Amino acid sequence: MASTMYERVGGEAFFRSLVDRFYSRVGSDPVLRPLYPEDLEVPNEHLRLFLIQYWGGPHAYDERRGHPRLRMRHAPFAIGLAERDAWLHHMLSALAEQEVDQEDGAELAEYFRITATQLINQAASRPR
Repeated sequence: MASTMYERVGGEAFFRSLVDRFYSRVGSDPVLRPLYPEDLEVPNEHLRLFLIQYWGGPHAYDERRGHPRLRMRHAPFAIGLAERDAWLHHMLSALAEQEVDQEDGAELAEYFRITATQLINQAASRPR
């Protein structure tokens, strides 16, 4: 029996597909696109490796980039409610296109909701 989310959803292939679907949306999003470099391949790899590691897969993210320090890594970018909402919309849309058990999908979605909200760094935009 698979013991980690990484194993249950099918490993790297699942996360590669999820992140590719997400970034295909980011590329044309007027709110998010300005926050990313012209070439989306590097952020794609970073997010994919992070999610793989977070959900129980290999620790390639730590090996290449060190501790994730999500708030610190996102501090240079103005992230308000609009950015959070756009990011979450695209990630949840990408997740909805994946074949995933309902319970695992709900757990992934909840993590994305919580984490996206935690990365808001514009004080006027923080939810109460």
